[in-house]
Amino acid sequence: MDAEEIERLFTRGDGQYLCARWGRPIVPVVFGVDDATLGVVKGALEAVVALAHHSMSETDPELGANLMMFFLRDWDELRHVPKLEKLIPDLLPLLDRLEAVAANQYRIFRFDAQGAIKAAFVFVRMDADLESVAAETLALNQAVQVILLWSDLAFADRSALAKVGQVVVLRPDIAEVIRAAYDPVLPAVARHPAHALRLSARLTHPN
Repeated sequence: MDAEEIERLFTRGDGQYLCARWGRPIVPVVFGVDDATLGVVKGALEAVVALAHHSMSETDPELGANLMMFFLRDWDELRHVPKLEKLIPDLLPLLDRLEAVAANQYRIFRFDAQGAIKAAFVFVRMDADLESVAAETLALNQAVQVILLWSDLAFADRSALAKVGQVVVLRPDIAEVIRAAYDPVLPAVARHPAHALRLSARLTHPN
């Protein structure tokens, strides 16, 4: 993957370049799944966090949990989650919009004073399309989507995952971008496309 391809991964629909990583350990909490699926989701998160050489923790001193993942059947379920509207002030109009377009997933990020990710909310509505996806694949995809602030267009044409035989894995080029973005020498947030050149320089290029 060259610098131009990397730049596209972080260039939003409005033309703005923005790459941000987590600035604190990730503390996940998962709602709406059984114990077996919970283990799958947390295992995927642990794998992607380890890939990034980042860390997870039992609690966030400011927020308690800073990554909240909701798996649901209908967007209306979120209208009845206690205190969720306090965490997401525009929750009700957001749900109206998601229902109007029959969306099946949505992510919201919160940032610290420096612009690094400090919290994220992941909503996955299990419609017919997602019901047909293996839990391991769904969990890995969500973990990848939340480890960095990707462009809203990043994976519109090509998934971050690939199938190798009967197993779905993270694409090696995307894995390298994640590792590079967490290089401690690089800033936690970047808003200039030149950042993509610095990421590219850290990838493993064939001789």
